[in-house]
Amino acid sequence: MAMAFTSPLPSVDDRLLKAQLVGKIDALLKERGLKQVEAARIFGVKQPDVSKMLHGDFRQFSVERLLRFLVALGQDVEIIVKPHCDAANPATLRVG
Repeated sequence: MAMAFTSPLPSVDDRLLKAQLVGKIDALLKERGLKQVEAARIFGVKQPDVSKMLHGDFRQFSVERLLRFLVALGQDVEIIVKPHCDAANPATLRVG
């Protein structure tokens, strides 16, 4: 009998989604000229955590928390679920 194994490591899709969200956060911070200390205050975290996040170490942040950071930066976040209609290609998860 085969047993299912669930890895404690985040999936590649999860890491890619987080990287895309952090990319959006980084772009907004740069666009607004916000420093990491200011971003930390807005997000309710410490500055070193913002630094780690912006340098690719975002393991400690869930997708939900990153979405909340975007909202804190004045962004509307919409999650739309719809049927996938292209049988030739896999369904996608996309940050626009």
